Amino acid sequence: MKLETAFSMDTSSIKFGPGVIQEVGWDMEEQGATRVMVVTDPNLAESEPVSVVLESLQKSDIDTVLFDQTAVEPTDISFKEAIKFAEDGKFDGFVAVGGGSSMDTAKAANLYSTYPADFMTYVNPPIGEGKPIPGPLKPLVAVPTTAGTGSETTGVAIFDYMEMQAKTGIAHRALRPVKGIVDPNNTRSLPKMVAACTGLDQLTHALESLTALPYNRRPAPDHPKMRPAYQGSNPISHVWASQAIEMISQNLVRVIEDPSDDEARGEVLLAASYAGIGFGNGGLHLAHGMSYPVSGMVRDYLPEGYPPGHPLVPHGMAVVLNAPAVFRFTAPANPEIHLYAAKLMGVDVSDAKPEDAGEILAGAVIDLMRKVGMPNGLAAVGFSSDDVDKLVEGTLPQHRVTKLSPRPASPEDLKQLFLDSLILW
Repeated sequence: MKLETAFSMDTSSIKFGPGVIQEVGWDMEEQGATRVMVVTDPNLAESEPVSVVLESLQKSDIDTVLFDQTAVEPTDISFKEAIKFAEDGKFDGFVAVGGGSSMDTAKAANLYSTYPADFMTYVNPPIGEGKPIPGPLKPLVAVPTTAGTGSETTGVAIFDYMEMQAKTGIAHRALRPVKGIVDPNNTRSLPKMVAACTGLDQLTHALESLTALPYNRRPAPDHPKMRPAYQGSNPISHVWASQAIEMISQNLVRVIEDPSDDEARGEVLLAASYAGIGFGNGGLHLAHGMSYPVSGMVRDYLPEGYPPGHPLVPHGMAVVLNAPAVFRFTAPANPEIHLYAAKLMGVDVSDAKPEDAGEILAGAVIDLMRKVGMPNGLAAVGFSSDDVDKLVEGTLPQHRVTKLSPRPASPEDLKQLFLDSLILW
């Protein structure tokens, strides 16, 4: 088997600063857009960020149509609704305002309205066909209002595939927004649990990217166009992930305790983009792979601060509940990098032994989870040992991420990881 010898650096252009959202009209004008679909969710439709975006676009004489029906955790059904809207609207540009759900929905609408195809054509294998996107897409500018997904920098669109009760997605460099407009003013009103979940999502993005299988241990593609967006850990992803881990660890608790702490909020929001650049090039592994069936199989858990009446395990929560067990499992593959990650989180590792690396990093993650009010494991969000076989079944097809684990995980390994994630402390 020939191994990979190359890696690349791909990311969106980023504009950061208080008030930069007011420039989105000029940003789309610069891209040559004349008719734009603005994508958001019902909770944000009347919000200040959306009204500022609409006003800015209209000031630039851009024909603007609002689509405000994004699902908070998108599904194949909600993606198809947005795609139909985009096809009917004949847009030449897209602006997404919101969290990862709105940004990912806009990516899907852009893709399928530009290159129409059966829905499963571009979906990650083995669930979908995983065909590469044929060419460039229309300009998409992403305006995050949460500090978590980093979707403004990545070529990934995640959704719940209802038939499987698990998340999957579409991943290709062409999906990346042309620009991310990162404005700290947009996150000031986030509920505490939303801020905690999104912050821990970006932390695990960075930790998984840092500890993923190195790019040069992945099989080489048969053709350059088949080189995956998630390449494995590499020198570029290492830099961005490292910086993100440090920034999140130093600032997330400050943001949860005091939403008016503008400096800390700005640091956490910027860290989300840093983490997005890291994992958008390096990839993710088991914590994310295991999170998809957790979100897909939710029964009646209602998290504080999220829309009432809709059972939901928020994505960031689903990811981090698995993370401590995952890092205990992956640490033997590279103890040094796991200890380095713990050091970035503020742990003194000067006397640490390699065999303790997993426990030390898991402990650092659990400590931060407790400080920001996460539930104590999968059992606290409605799962039991009776669900583990189904959770494993939903994880196994997630090859895009599971194959980047630095230590291969068998079905039995995954079963034990889920059992170890039921109660964390």
